[in-house]
Amino acid sequence: MKEKKEVELERKEALMRIVVLIVSGIILYVWMYLVAIFFIINWLWVLISGKKIREMIDISQSWATQVYYFSVYITFKTNNRPFPFSDLKSNAFNLK
Repeated sequence: MKEKKEVELERKEALMRIVVLIVSGIILYVWMYLVAIFFIINWLWVLISGKKIREMIDISQSWATQVYYFSVYITFKTNNRPFPFSDLKSNAFNLK
């Protein structure tokens, strides 16, 4: 009986991945274009002023972290749902 419940929970979680794939995928896709714009702006800013815009770097790094957590969820590595189904995760890469 317990095994049957576990199998049923896994099926429900597998179906939930479709919803997560669509919703999180759309959000991360749009966010990716913002990161590309931030890259261009930051690159030009560095060429002109010699300084980086730290806020844009942090937002871009946050996007990369969310993509990582999204991919490990979608590939069944974990059952911890990514953003927006949970809080934004902290930096997965610990880059400074």
